[in-house]
Amino acid sequence: MSIRERLSTTMQMGAFGAFLAVERLQTGATFNPMRRGFRVNPYPTYRRLHEKDPFHLSRALNSWVLTRHADVSAVLRDPRFASGGRKVPRFKKMMEQRIAAGELTREEAEGQSMLGLDAPDHTRLRSLVSKAFTPRAVEALRPRVEQLVDEMVERAAAKGTFDVIREIAYPLPVIIIAEMLGIPPEDRDQFKRWSDEMALSVGMANEREQRRARDAQRAFRDYLIPILQERRREPREDLISALVAAEEAGDKLSLQEVNSTIGLILVAGNETTTNLIGNGLLALMQHREQFERLRAQPETIATAVEELLRYDSPVQGTSRNVLEDTEFNGHAIKAGQQLLLMIGAANRDPEQYKDPDTLDIGRADNKHLSFGNGMHYCLGAPLARIEGPAAINALVQRFPKIRLATEKLDWGDNIVLRGLRSLPVRVD
Repeated sequence: MSIRERLSTTMQMGAFGAFLAVERLQTGATFNPMRRGFRVNPYPTYRRLHEKDPFHLSRALNSWVLTRHADVSAVLRDPRFASGGRKVPRFKKMMEQRIAAGELTREEAEGQSMLGLDAPDHTRLRSLVSKAFTPRAVEALRPRVEQLVDEMVERAAAKGTFDVIREIAYPLPVIIIAEMLGIPPEDRDQFKRWSDEMALSVGMANEREQRRARDAQRAFRDYLIPILQERRREPREDLISALVAAEEAGDKLSLQEVNSTIGLILVAGNETTTNLIGNGLLALMQHREQFERLRAQPETIATAVEELLRYDSPVQGTSRNVLEDTEFNGHAIKAGQQLLLMIGAANRDPEQYKDPDTLDIGRADNKHLSFGNGMHYCLGAPLARIEGPAAINALVQRFPKIRLATEKLDWGDNIVLRGLRSLPVRVD
């Protein structure tokens, strides 16, 4: 059950405010992701949870909210807690109800991406997919990424005032992923629209947004199926062909598995990289001494981007399902509860980092969790570490006086995927 569904159930009971009052009374802190202020700036909430109750029981969500780096990192590596819902009786019952109501087909319900799978299903799928996503293949994309960034920055420069999201952060990952997959250029805009719609299902999507996400997933599937079938007959030098051909011990990916995997690559690779570029550049503009530091030492961009990922992570959280009553770090956790792992909070943990709320692009030993940990560590991290640095460094070096063109920032509503809808800037 999603955060939105858990909150909706609590609100229908008329108990949401009462639960928050009890949390505040017992611990001195609350967790209310529905509050608009939280989505604009979640870090004061994280700071209070760090100080008052870093292993926080949210009665409204029937979930534990974890904000310490050590706890989040440990749970991500702990096989006792399930990433997906296949092993959760309530989840399976809900899926059957949605299939019976015609909201989902059985194929859709069973065609989860790697994010929603646990061992051994996840192990099998990842071992096959990783063959088509090798470091060598990703590194070979660097010249193309740098070429695209240069072209986009030059076009933006001619305008004087432009939106970094629309002009650079938004199109860059779309073009790269579309080219990797072998998608025709004329379909890229539609590709991005499907990506944005499917991303609605991550986080606190309401019923209307969930329906839009399902519609996009179906349209995307219908678009891909003939392409997948064609690649089986006539392989090309692209990622779709590699996924179709991926094989391990005689095992192949089914068409549904390839479809789900490409959908994951599309959503994860687009939204998160866009947010890395937007959030990262914003942080540098808001901390001018760090901006000038990077401008004077462009060779430090790799370290700088790791700090930008820590400081304002594009992925703020994830969750794990508790399958049976257990004990973790001195807390009795019950079957049916969730562990909400607040990655954005873990990346600002004062027990892990000195001056965690300070942006320091030279920060050493920066073991952030923005790409996750354990078996679900982000497969696309190497690509993000090419695209993000290329775009951010190009903007910093090309525009020494770049500054915000607005006093009001437009943050998205998704509490899991944190990013700006737009980032208008002025350049001289």
